Amino acid sequence: MQTPPLSFLVVLPVLLPLMAGAFLLLFDDRLRTLKVTVSLGTILALLAMAVTLLVATDRQGAIVQAVGNWPAPFGIVLVADRLSAMMLVLTALLACASFVFALARWHRAGPRFYSIFLFLLMGLNGAFLTGDLFNLFVFFEVMLAASYGLVLHGSGIARVKAGLHYIPINLVASSLFLVGVSLIYGVTGTLNMADLAGRIPAIGEEGRTLFEAGAAILAVAFLVKAAMWPLNFWLPTTYSAASAPAAAMFAMMTKVGIYVILRLSLLLFGADSGPSAGFGAHWLLYGGLATIAFGTVGVLASQSMPRLAGYSVLVSSGTLLSAIGFGDAAIIAGALYYLASSTLAICAFFLLIELVERGRAAGADVIAVSMEVFGDGEGAGQVEEEVGTALPMTMAALGGAFFICALLLAGLPPLPGFLAKFAMMSALMTPSEGISGSAWALIALLALSGFAALVAMARTGITTFWVPMQASLPSVKAVEFAPVAGILVLCVAMTVFGSPVMRFMTETSQALHAPSAYVGAVMPAPPAAAAPAVPEAGR
Repeated sequence: MQTPPLSFLVVLPVLLPLMAGAFLLLFDDRLRTLKVTVSLGTILALLAMAVTLLVATDRQGAIVQAVGNWPAPFGIVLVADRLSAMMLVLTALLACASFVFALARWHRAGPRFYSIFLFLLMGLNGAFLTGDLFNLFVFFEVMLAASYGLVLHGSGIARVKAGLHYIPINLVASSLFLVGVSLIYGVTGTLNMADLAGRIPAIGEEGRTLFEAGAAILAVAFLVKAAMWPLNFWLPTTYSAASAPAAAMFAMMTKVGIYVILRLSLLLFGADSGPSAGFGAHWLLYGGLATIAFGTVGVLASQSMPRLAGYSVLVSSGTLLSAIGFGDAAIIAGALYYLASSTLAICAFFLLIELVERGRAAGADVIAVSMEVFGDGEGAGQVEEEVGTALPMTMAALGGAFFICALLLAGLPPLPGFLAKFAMMSALMTPSEGISGSAWALIALLALSGFAALVAMARTGITTFWVPMQASLPSVKAVEFAPVAGILVLCVAMTVFGSPVMRFMTETSQALHAPSAYVGAVMPAPPAAAAPAVPEAGR
C-alpha cells in the first residue's frame, strides 16, 4: 500500500501526547520544571503539526494513515481532512491557552495534572482523526476518563457534586454508544466509516430498520456530549464548578459531539445513502432550536458568570445542531465559522471569569441582582463626595477583555460571531424554494440569543466594573492574562482575515456534502482487471 505524503503526521497528534503523558507518570509531581517543559513542548508541537495538517489538507485533500499498513476496512485508519484538521488546530489553541493559564497555580492543585491534561488531548485528537466507529469509542473513553480527573481537579464540595452528576451521565452515554455500534455492526458487518457509506444503500428493508435504530442510539450518546435539550441539564452545573482551565478545555469537548454528528450525518445519511438519506435531520433541527431557546433563557436567568458561560455553551451547541439539521452547504459553512469563533470566545470567557471574580466578594452577583429588584435603602438621597476614581490598569485590561467577550458572545459587529451569524442568516433567507417556518424560527432565535447575551453581559459588566460591591483590585499574573489576550487577538484576526477563513469553511462544507473524495481516499481502489493473454504465434 503506497504511503501518501505527510501521512506520518496524522498519527503523531495521538501518539505524542500518549507517550508524553505516560512518560510523566514515571516522575514525582514535585519535579514541576521537568513536567512543565515536557507538557508545554508537547502542546506546542501538537499546534505546529495541526497547522501543518490544516495547510496540507487544504491543498491536497484528505490524508490517510493506515496503521500497520493494513488497508481499510480491515485495519485501523486515521484520516485528516479539512474538518478534522480544523478541529485539531482549535484543540491545540485551547490547550495552549488553558495550560499556560494553569501554570499560575492550577497545575499544583491536584496530582497528575500534566498527564491527565495530555491524555485528554490524546482522546480529543483521536476522536477527530479516527476513521472507524470502534476506535472512536476508544478515544471517546480516553477523553472521558481524563475529563473525570479534570472535573475533580482542585477538589471542593462543588466539584465533587458536579462530578457525581457528570460521571454517571457519561457512563450511560458510553453504554448507549456500545449498543448503537453493536447494532450497526450486526447489520453491516463493518465499522469503518467510509466502508459504511458504501454499504448503507444496499441494506435491505428489514436490516435498515435495525441499522437506523442503532444509528439513533449512537446519536443519543453524542447528543448527550453535544448538550442538546433535554439531555443538557448536567452541563451548566458541571462547567461552572470546574476549574477555569478545565472548563476552557470542556468547551472543546462539547464540540466532539457536534463533530461526530456532522461527520456521520453527511457521510452516512447524505444524498447518496438511499432510503436513509436525511435520517434524523428533523430531530437535529428541532432539538437544536429547543436548545437555543433553553440556553437563551438560562443566559438571562444566570446570576453568576460561570453559569452564564455554561449556558452560552448551550446556545452555541443549539445553533450548530440546527444548522446541521438543515443540511445545506451554505448554512453549514457559516456554522463552521461560528463553531470556531464561539469556541474561542467561550474559552477566553471561562479563563477571564476567574480573573474578574478574584477581587469580588463571594455571592456578589446574587447580591447585585437582589439590589436591582428590591433596591438598596442605605445612602438614599446622599451625594457622593467622589465622582470617579482613576481606573487601575488591571481592571482596565480585564474590562477591555470582558467587552470583547461580550461582543463575541452576542454576535455583534465587527467580530467573527457577527460574520458567522450573518452568513447563516443569508443562507437561510436565500433558498432555492421559499423560506420555511423552521428557517424563520432559527433566524429569530439567532437574533434573540444574541440580544439575550448582550443584556446578560451588559448587566454583569455593570455590576462588576462600574458599581463593584466591596471589590478589591485582583492580583493578576501576566501568565494568566496572556492566554486570554491571545485568544481574543485570534478572534480579531478571524475578522481581519474573514475572506480566506470563510473560503476555507465553504470548501470544507462542500467537501462534507460530497463525501466521495473522503471514501476514495480511505478505501483502497479495486484491483484492475487483468489484461487477456495474447496467444503466442504459431500456437
